[in-house]
Amino acid sequence: MTVAVGIFAHQEERRIAACLASLPLDRPDTIFHVLVNGTSDATAGRARAAAGDRPHVIVHDIAQGGKARTWNHFVHDLLTGRERAVIFMDGDAEIAAGSTDALIADLAARPNANAAAGMPMNGRKVELYRAGLRAEGGLFGDLYALSGRFVAAIRARGLRLPDDLIGDDGLVAAWAHTDLEDDSQWAHDRVLACEGAGFFAEQVSLARPSTWLMQYKRLINYSVRFYQNRIVSDIMAREGPQGLPRRMASLYGAWLPRWRPRPGLVGWFDRKALARMRKAQ
Repeated sequence: MTVAVGIFAHQEERRIAACLASLPLDRPDTIFHVLVNGTSDATAGRARAAAGDRPHVIVHDIAQGGKARTWNHFVHDLLTGRERAVIFMDGDAEIAAGSTDALIADLAARPNANAAAGMPMNGRKVELYRAGLRAEGGLFGDLYALSGRFVAAIRARGLRLPDDLIGDDGLVAAWAHTDLEDDSQWAHDRVLACEGAGFFAEQVSLARPSTWLMQYKRLINYSVRFYQNRIVSDIMAREGPQGLPRRMASLYGAWLPRWRPRPGLVGWFDRKALARMRKAQ
């Protein structure tokens, strides 16, 4: 049985070569899917150049963007359903040596587990984030793995992330903890914190103005995610995954009147997020 790796890349022409260089691309038992989505820059071309003539590295140039939509396409259309494990990562991250083996080994050693989280390796709050993953059983979209059994169950039930969901990791972690049921079935030990797997994420730097814009957009997305999570939590508590909509925007009309921006600086980004969500209805 093979292992599949999905590398999600949107406008990553600067980072994709370093990302791929951090992976064991020559392993014959692993298929690497570079999921270039909604991109207008040179990400696909640079990914192909980095892949070279390796037959196990496949670059998919997908016209429509959106990580959740691309996640659905990867899981339901590109995988076989017979994988031993599936690894998910972002195309702007670099992976610590040995991470893929560590994720696979942890899942194999704990057959009851559905997911394993890669750990952040850099950043000002790295120890806080690592402690949070251990305590809460969370996942970071930069790097995590799902067992092949769990992915096969997702496929068999036809479960999809809402296409316009911001952030796959929170909802996938909830699916893993509940074993695809509602929140009453939550079990902490179904998601592992894999100490042997880690990723390095690009940091905001005063010396690189491009990272300022990246962070500004990211903070607006975090606010959208904050409000979307309130809807998702309600659905997961009452109905479980089968109650999720195809698009989150289809439910905004019922929820937007209840919401206000939070106090403080975050409120600026909340206002931007709420304006975006009103337009998306």
